[in-house]
Amino acid sequence: MTLKELETLREHRLKEIDARFNKNSNKKEIMVCSSTGCKSNNSDELIKVFKLEIEKNNLKNISVEHTGCFGLCALGPIVIVYPEGTFYCRVTPDGAKQIVNEHLVKGKVATNFLYDTTKPEQTTKNDVEFYKKQMFIARKGSEFINPDNILDYIALFGYTALYKALTTLTPSQVIEEVKLSGLRGRGGAGFPTGTKWELTAKEVAKQKYVVCNADEGDPGAFMDRSIIESDPHKIIEAMAIAGYAVGATQGFVYLRAEYPLAGERLERAIVEAKKYGLIGKNIFGTNFCFDLKIKYGAGAFVCGEETALMHSLEGKRGEPRTRPPYPAQSGVFGCPTVLNNVETYANIPEIINNGGLWYSKIGKGKSTGTKVFALSGKVKHTGLIELPMGSTLREIIFDIGGGIPNGKKFKAVQIGGPSGACLPEDKLDLPVTYDDLAENGAMMGSGGLIVLDEDSSMVEVAKFFLEFICDESCGKCTPCRIGNRRLLEILNKLLAGNGSMEDIDELETLSYFIKENSLCGLGQSSPNPVLSTLKYFRNEYEALIDKKHKLADKYVINKDKCIGCSACSRACPVKCISGEIKKPFEINQEKCIGCGNCQKICKFNAIEKV
Repeated sequence: MTLKELETLREHRLKEIDARFNKNSNKKEIMVCSSTGCKSNNSDELIKVFKLEIEKNNLKNISVEHTGCFGLCALGPIVIVYPEGTFYCRVTPDGAKQIVNEHLVKGKVATNFLYDTTKPEQTTKNDVEFYKKQMFIARKGSEFINPDNILDYIALFGYTALYKALTTLTPSQVIEEVKLSGLRGRGGAGFPTGTKWELTAKEVAKQKYVVCNADEGDPGAFMDRSIIESDPHKIIEAMAIAGYAVGATQGFVYLRAEYPLAGERLERAIVEAKKYGLIGKNIFGTNFCFDLKIKYGAGAFVCGEETALMHSLEGKRGEPRTRPPYPAQSGVFGCPTVLNNVETYANIPEIINNGGLWYSKIGKGKSTGTKVFALSGKVKHTGLIELPMGSTLREIIFDIGGGIPNGKKFKAVQIGGPSGACLPEDKLDLPVTYDDLAENGAMMGSGGLIVLDEDSSMVEVAKFFLEFICDESCGKCTPCRIGNRRLLEILNKLLAGNGSMEDIDELETLSYFIKENSLCGLGQSSPNPVLSTLKYFRNEYEALIDKKHKLADKYVINKDKCIGCSACSRACPVKCISGEIKKPFEINQEKCIGCGNCQKICKFNAIEKV
């Protein structure tokens, strides 16, 4: 393919999808989110209903397309009608009929499905608070692109970065642009991407490889999955650019088998890219050749670690090895290898098109560009967000996420995946950068961000993530295999009311030992949930071992005085108080540790010591 052919395809497709970008278009286009979250809420059925109703009403110049993720997963399925850009959410099949009847036939907004039904004048995505502070680079264009149509990607200047790299830049100039951008790996470690590419490029070898880590396995994380589902060609283009920069002719995407939709769309995208000559032999008439294959992983969390991933890709058991040698020196099949995650690659086309200097001006300090987070937990607006590095946790949780639902108070945010840390309320104004998080005992991780409210027991939270770590440890090194199991035993002992102050001391000592002596990044960061909750919520651990109260004090709820406000249940560190709102609650005496928190918080004197 030549540049002229690429531009011709772009212009032709832009005329076909005129309504998406031209507010004066006489056409209309209905874009329905078709990523996993919305598909699970029957967005495919919506497309069928829209098409049927359009045909039934004999409407002309109206098309229906499925698109990538809009991010506001909590309110899916999401539908946008262009050229107006009217943003509809929680659309049902009956709602689709209503939108056709009201919006397309009568020319009115179907207010029942607006984001805020009390403000019918606010109809576009720009009116939705969730989007106002976001900035899209890695996820740019997701809501405009049919992920199964390469021409949609080309229409938004797809593959122009690859053309620019191959025809106007040398491999070393491509690497310099990436270095200038300051882009750091978005998979967790935050290693400078340009430096990684440069080290691989310097190696002399007959064969080199480019690998994409799409093995995203953190609980609550779905950033990489969504990017592939929404915009698979962006990853293909970026990996080809990386191949050109380092001298690699073969790429592999290591994708979780639990991501079937992402796999299907990526496979179709690879076929289409080959069909148009955008990967394969002599790309854009140059001497550069690059092929791409998908390798499906079996779901082992440890295979997110780069050396374990490469072992698995080779058909070996997925477990890490010592370094050096580093992958840049000896990676897949013993050859020099560049390995980055999906989000890292998703930034590359924009960096090449706009320049590394442009990218470096976004963000804060050494944390340049944007970061994609999967926002979940006790927050009103769960979903995917992308915003400049340096934004605060408060902006993420309250401005974008909408705060804590049901009038509850914020307690903590768990950031960085299962090996991340829990940060308390007084850290809400902390800028989200690699350095600021590290200084406070946390880490960026791949981007999982789980919000916890006042009802959460932080000891239980630590236990939850440690159980995950124990299940997912490959077992190769003793500190991780045995040490984390011992941490879990101590947590269970404390939660059962059988712990002591010595157990808390052992938790801390053992956690640091595991961090310092484990083989890979998984083991080295695995005690973070324990250490961070000990640092910021130590009182909850101590409440579990108050022997004096445990041995001497028992508490019961006077049912005549209890109004069922649930304050005592929320204050209980071991969650032994249960009941229904506005009905008397009850204390499980077998679980009660006699700490007295319930009595202290009860405003109605309904809790009595016996």
